[in-house]
Amino acid sequence: MTLNILTPETKVFTGEVDSVQLAGSDGKFEILNNHAPMIATIVEGTVKIKSAAGKQEFKIKSGIVEVLKNNVSVLTEGVIA
Repeated sequence: MTLNILTPETKVFTGEVDSVQLAGSDGKFEILNNHAPMIATIVEGTVKIKSAAGKQEFKIKSGIVEVLKNNVSVLTEGVIA
């Protein structure tokens, strides 16, 4: 599936991934290939990505995530350094 992590200023990450773990307003959740369509709010926390290239993490501010047809878009206020 394709993951895009976007802030108002820049594209933080774009690529093919196996799974994405996010901190939602009701707790952590994971998105896998062929996930049902959804839109959810996310809170400040760590986005954990697993792909063929390995594992990556980004600390982000709050925002939303949209999942539709194996495309995951994370729209966040910003990345925490």
